[in-house]
Amino acid sequence: MESEIYLQPVVIPEYNADGNYEKRRLGDYISTYAQEGQFPEIDGARLAILGIEEARNSVNNFGSKDAPDVVRKYLYSLFSFGDKLHIIDVGNIKAGHSIDDTYHAARSVIAELLENNIVTIIIGGSQDLTYANYLAYEQQGKIINLTTVDSSFDLGNAEENFNSKSHISKIILHQPNYLFNLTNIGYQSYFTDFEAVKLMKKLLFDVYRLGVVRANMEEAEPLVRNADIISFDMGAIRQSDAPGNANASPNGFYGEEACQICRYAGLSDKVSSIGFYEVNPGFDKNETTAHLAAQMIWYFIEGFYNRKGDFPHKDKKDYLKYIVTLDNHIDEIVFYKSKKSGRWWMEVPLLNEDTEKYRRHFMVPCSYKDYETASQKEVPDRWWQVYQKLM
Repeated sequence: MESEIYLQPVVIPEYNADGNYEKRRLGDYISTYAQEGQFPEIDGARLAILGIEEARNSVNNFGSKDAPDVVRKYLYSLFSFGDKLHIIDVGNIKAGHSIDDTYHAARSVIAELLENNIVTIIIGGSQDLTYANYLAYEQQGKIINLTTVDSSFDLGNAEENFNSKSHISKIILHQPNYLFNLTNIGYQSYFTDFEAVKLMKKLLFDVYRLGVVRANMEEAEPLVRNADIISFDMGAIRQSDAPGNANASPNGFYGEEACQICRYAGLSDKVSSIGFYEVNPGFDKNETTAHLAAQMIWYFIEGFYNRKGDFPHKDKKDYLKYIVTLDNHIDEIVFYKSKKSGRWWMEVPLLNEDTEKYRRHFMVPCSYKDYETASQKEVPDRWWQVYQKLM
């Protein structure tokens, strides 16, 4: 890799690989950058692990810079689920002379991995690194969707004080803008200014309260399936399950719910990078949070290797097509159901030539519930939001 200059080798963690369990651990299938001059072969690799030791722009959680190697210790020791995995660990990006140096390095490394069609798993570091992840897509000139799993929107004033609590504003305001849609999963109202909720809805972004998501976790799947980038703040998980965060809260997702979201992300044909941020070993109890983060990554990898490749831009004979007629100014909505996975999509029509650049966003992931809504002569919210953006 040309961007190898930004990467530092890491020590391969010790893990139990003896006796009958030899060559059964995930670490046995990861090619690790562990020595200068011996960078892992990227040809044929499908997944890459990248650590970023940067937290200078964290809010009250600077120790998260130490997370990558601690998370690796648990990740490598988890049992594999097959013997045909091809994963590389490209090592760590050390904190640069300035934080902009770190962002530049992260942007370059992630962009090169994307160019090689390698899905990137980022272990931070503080969540403002999501901004560097976003910039990597700018180099490709690709219009993208970003999904954050977070207890708040992180919409602070980035112009005055850019940090892990304002990085989303930086992404929204960045020019040129390559952000088509932003989705927040799991915000908690007492951490979120009601004016911010109004703003997000005015911008036609998708925001879902913690209670709404937890009431039906399966409805989170289409939200994750629509993303190119996923940014997971470990502070979105309740403190009892993830104490290793200076900003941890008593409420949030349970650990198993976080793993479920990560598996949905892995299954998505669209997700090409995912970041796990704000794990602070200094606040952790028995390294519980690092262990949970490793399990979340395991679920993402397991989902990735079970992808169906059924995003409906291919042969339409692999889908069941449903046309629902409506009584209002929307004549009809076309739904597709995959015969492979049973997942649903809604088609938003191309309005004119100016919207052609958004073509990959016209197939909107949805659920059977959206089909039922349309059958009741109501326009599903997800369809309507995309349609309004293109008017």
